[in-house]
Amino acid sequence: MGGRPLPDRTLEKPDTFPLFYTAPEAVSPEQHGNKGLAQSTNFSFAASAIVIPLMAAEMPAAMRSYPIIFSGPDFMPMMITGIKEGENLFIDANGKWAEPHYVPAYIRRYPFILAGNETDDRLTLCIENDPARLKTIGAKPKKDINPLFENGKQAEAITSALAFCEQYQAMVVKTRQIMKLIAGSGLLAKRTSKITLADGKSFNITGFHLVDEARLRALGDEEFLTLRKSDALATIYCHLASMNSWTSLLHQASLRSH
Repeated sequence: MGGRPLPDRTLEKPDTFPLFYTAPEAVSPEQHGNKGLAQSTNFSFAASAIVIPLMAAEMPAAMRSYPIIFSGPDFMPMMITGIKEGENLFIDANGKWAEPHYVPAYIRRYPFILAGNETDDRLTLCIENDPARLKTIGAKPKKDINPLFENGKQAEAITSALAFCEQYQAMVVKTRQIMKLIAGSGLLAKRTSKITLADGKSFNITGFHLVDEARLRALGDEEFLTLRKSDALATIYCHLASMNSWTSLLHQASLRSH
């Protein structure tokens, strides 16, 4: 049974919004002065995502649970969370992420995101107008809703979100630099994987790249040293180690079938 190719999900695609975002709005006291952020660990918004962007700094934590591949025009890392199209195996019917598996920063920053180009001096903090997360604050504020603004000034919810998004953006820049170096070294090869579930059904997962270990072993000393000094080697080794996590993915699939 043939599966669809893994979708290319990158942070910058012309004329489209990034994964999970449909209409992010610039955060402002005029637009969101009476809005608050609901405290939530419900990840239902990602329940249909079978690949999720991952930054290089996260790979040591993620490699234990997910196969990590490279996809898109910039060969950005992606963690695989599902086999069948539209089914994230790590999120249950209640929106809970399976423990003890790592929850990526791309998920944790939602519903916030920075808008603009990496060359801009300052990026704009935006928020997805998600009714499950963005709430109108009434006369009696609820304890589980954190206001975005207080007396017209940014509240802690905005301060924390901005700090996290700026940290994430720095990881994006660093990861893109690393992947440019890895791709430029000729180490990436296009691959196809066949996954067979416990019930005998098989799926072909295509359209992604892996590090070719033979090419890695054939690198000259100078090229190898360049990769090491740029932190690219850590990314490569975490990716290779993550190939052992196909068993984790199959285990999640078996739990779902019971």
